[in-house]
Amino acid sequence: MEIKAVKFRKDGFYSQPFAFGGEEGMDRFDPNIRYRGSLQNYLIDLGSEVILVDTGLPAGTPEEHPDETSLAFTGKDICTYLEALAALGYRPEQVTAILLTHRHADHSGELRSFPNAKIYACADELSADELQGLPNLVPVTFTDGAYYNFPACQKIREGIYLIKAKGHTNGNSIVIAENDGLYYMLHGDITYVDEALYENKLSVVFDDPIAARETLDRVREFVKNHPTVYCGTHTPQGYENLEAKRIVDLDHPTPTVLAEPEFLVKTKSGKYVCSICGYVYDPAEHDNVAFEDLPADWRCPRCKQPKDKFNPA
Repeated sequence: MEIKAVKFRKDGFYSQPFAFGGEEGMDRFDPNIRYRGSLQNYLIDLGSEVILVDTGLPAGTPEEHPDETSLAFTGKDICTYLEALAALGYRPEQVTAILLTHRHADHSGELRSFPNAKIYACADELSADELQGLPNLVPVTFTDGAYYNFPACQKIREGIYLIKAKGHTNGNSIVIAENDGLYYMLHGDITYVDEALYENKLSVVFDDPIAARETLDRVREFVKNHPTVYCGTHTPQGYENLEAKRIVDLDHPTPTVLAEPEFLVKTKSGKYVCSICGYVYDPAEHDNVAFEDLPADWRCPRCKQPKDKFNPA
């Protein structure tokens, strides 16, 4: 088994209020502390088959142009997801299975590009807009019982498990791959940055706050008792942990390196991008209503996050 990161955005950030403020409130944390952000998903090469964990943003998703008030920034394009996959030496037709952690477009964006792959997704996610019209979906109902302290899992292959981890979305899942005595936890957004795992903080993004807390508690309990490499989607710590085979030690956090964003003045398109799910608000598709003129209580049509989670494109 070989696990690789599929890297497609870099030099992003997540502010401390965004990454930590889910339970105590954003005003308890310092907006000038910004943790490093990126976007990558993961690939498991079994030799006999290639399995993806999530499939990046849709090609053509515009970059965001954050400013000093932005809570989050997914980063600058390195390349498209499919180009990143090709750079690792893989073609879409080689992929036999995709394990979806959740519906948001930065995880599900290129599902349609893999004609030979079965897409394993929690049955609770199947009504999502992002998953409509896919003929190769395999609904997962987690019938294989507990996986250590997690109550419900589905064994996908020998040593590879999809684990029910509701909270961030109602159908959120975790992938754990067992290899050479280590447990590689390939997760979507249990935390956006590793600092939140160490500090035991929830981000501000969840469908179910009680379930999100239960899931984070289970994750922390698991990593205390098993040698775990913690591989997130939204921080370079994810692939750094993978490449170093770095085991989580909650009592000895990996030293933080803060983001150093440059807020450059750029020509803006009038479009805005949700930093949570990648939804693009284009005034031309909404009767030419500028984003700034939307009501204060307007929310993202896909992930239901408020306007402050959007950045100009």
